[in-house]
Amino acid sequence: MNDRDNGQGLSENGNRLVEITLDEASLGTLSSDVDHERKVAIFDLIEDNSFCVEERGDGPYRLNLSIAENRLVFDIVDRTECQCAIFGFSLSPFRKIVKDYFMVCESYYDAIKTAPPSRIEAIDMGRRGLHNEGSKLLQDRLQGKITVDFDTARRLFTLICVLHWRG
Repeated sequence: MNDRDNGQGLSENGNRLVEITLDEASLGTLSSDVDHERKVAIFDLIEDNSFCVEERGDGPYRLNLSIAENRLVFDIVDRTECQCAIFGFSLSPFRKIVKDYFMVCESYYDAIKTAPPSRIEAIDMGRRGLHNEGSKLLQDRLQGKITVDFDTARRLFTLICVLHWRG
């Protein structure tokens, strides 16, 4: 395998996700907007990501995200199809950000139907700010276990929000 370092200590080829699934039992009924966000986040993640299970470096990886017993679960399989890690993280630190993010997203989806562009832009700035905050929190929570770049954290945060969605 020809792995090159991307300048952050992450391999462009080996330390990356090649498949992401969301546990069906963890998903609620998704609106068309939320389902679209899920599909885009997964597509974008597969296309471009940096993901390394610390102290292993045996990617590429397949990730299954789920919620079990009020915990966000990262179930990771390595390139040999062997389970290499399972990490569970408390959902409590994400609750307020996800709740606020859903409220802003709802306002955004309503606004794009009838609001003037200036209003849509203002709501979108708030939405992106919350998304960035959630992404940074995720990076912090993963520290010492999984290394991801900011763009990967953003897309994973989108999927965490999808798992929180209860329609």
